[in-house]
Amino acid sequence: MARQSSAARRYAEAAFQLAERDDALDAWADGLALAAQLLADEAVLRVVDSPARPFEERNALIERLLKGRTPEGVMKLAALLAQKGRIDRLPDVAAEYRRLLDRQRGVVEARVTTAAALSAAETERVRDWITRLTGQTVELDVTIDDGLIGGLTVRVGDTLLDASVRGRLERLRNQLATR
Repeated sequence: MARQSSAARRYAEAAFQLAERDDALDAWADGLALAAQLLADEAVLRVVDSPARPFEERNALIERLLKGRTPEGVMKLAALLAQKGRIDRLPDVAAEYRRLLDRQRGVVEARVTTAAALSAAETERVRDWITRLTGQTVELDVTIDDGLIGGLTVRVGDTLLDASVRGRLERLRNQLATR
C-alpha cells in the first residue's frame, strides 16, 4: 500500500509542477477528477488496463474520453499510467493532487466523527473551532459513529482530538488502572 501511495504522490507532484508552470492548477484538479471518474468505469477500465490490447487502441479510448474535456497533460498522464499498467492509480493521483492544491491554498481537511448528526449551526461551530486551532481554512468530512456514545472526535492530518464520551471513559479507566 505504501508503494502505491508513494507512486501516486510522485505522479501528483509532477502533475502539480506542470499545472503550476501552465497556471492551470484548477483545470488540472478538475481534469484529474474527471479522468479518474471516467476511467474507473468497469468496462472502460477493462479495455484500458488490458495488456492484451495494443497500446494504440487503449490510448485511442483514453483520447476519445478525455480530449477537449481535460487539459492535454491530464490526457497524457492517463495514457502514461495505462502504458505502464498503473491506470488503477489514477484516483489516488487525483486525490494526492487535490491534497497538494489544498495545502498550497492553506486548506486543511478535518474528519469529524460524531455520536449523532450535527445541525448546520453545530457544524459551523466545529468548523470555526478547527479554523481557530489550525489557522487554516477547514474542509469538513463529518461521519456518525454510534459507538462514541456522545461527543465527537476530530482528525486533522496526524492529530486526533478526542472529545467523545468513549474517549473520556477510556482515559478515566487508564488513570484508575495506573493508580
